[in-house]
Amino acid sequence: MRISCSANEDMTKKVLIGGGSGLVGSRLTDLLMNKGYSVSHLSRSKESKSWVDAIHWDVEKHKLNPKDIEGFDIVINLAGAGIADEPWSDKRKKVIRDSRVNSNLLLRDTLEQLRVKPSFFVSASAIGFYGLQTTNHLFSEDDPAGSDFLAKTCIEWESSADEMTKLGIPTAKVRIGLVLSDEGGALAEMEKPFRWGVGAPLGNGKQGMPWIHIDDLCGIFIHLIENKMTGVYNGVSPNGVNNRHFSREFAEVLNRKMILPAVPGFMIKLMMGDRADLVLKGSLISSRKIQEANYEFEYPVLKEALYDLYDYS
Repeated sequence: MRISCSANEDMTKKVLIGGGSGLVGSRLTDLLMNKGYSVSHLSRSKESKSWVDAIHWDVEKHKLNPKDIEGFDIVINLAGAGIADEPWSDKRKKVIRDSRVNSNLLLRDTLEQLRVKPSFFVSASAIGFYGLQTTNHLFSEDDPAGSDFLAKTCIEWESSADEMTKLGIPTAKVRIGLVLSDEGGALAEMEKPFRWGVGAPLGNGKQGMPWIHIDDLCGIFIHLIENKMTGVYNGVSPNGVNNRHFSREFAEVLNRKMILPAVPGFMIKLMMGDRADLVLKGSLISSRKIQEANYEFEYPVLKEALYDLYDYS
């Protein structure tokens, strides 16, 4: 079912985005349209309020009309339930896993029915692939996966994306780090305690925070599709920092003081349960592969990225 909305059918490249109305998808849509692409979204709602054409899909019921997605040159899937939105009950873990894996499998089954298939597919993944751990190791795309819940989810997520290669569709995967945006996401939550005057490092502050400005993340997606670059790439900045460094820079940009000592880890565990590891653990991740593929970061330095987002000079 296609939900009508204005679009330019004369565009030479048509892009279909799953999760297009989310934080990354929205910005990616705008940047692609600015470059002359025609963009449509896959929407869970039959009454979509998307500003671009929206095509209804139902991942839970495994329903997507093949006729609705004919003629797209590129498919990007960013769909996935929020990792930190709710406590990690067994039910919630299933939602997190299924929203990612099953959306890719639905796309595979639907694209398989098309006579003319897209020329390229890109799937989101996450740096959770390497496992939630704090080490001195700089993780690259060649490192093995971790063994915790998020790592296992990412393994299945990427495996579901690789199904596209069996259809003859070149495929790329982006392991996304902490996305910095002034439109929401993790940064908005991190900002609150600093605005309230109680911002501080979390736990021992040594955990890595592999961050990326949202425009650079979208830039990586665009770089991949325009150069038909297959395989897996880390979507992180070249200059990752630990939590203490991030907190200090953030406080300076916001013109707020950083409170010491740090917030004890046990308090965060009491508030967040199993999800506490999302903020208490982390290692640094390498961006070398995407840089060697000639992607040039617009915001490689944390303070510059934060100043851009908060419109300071």
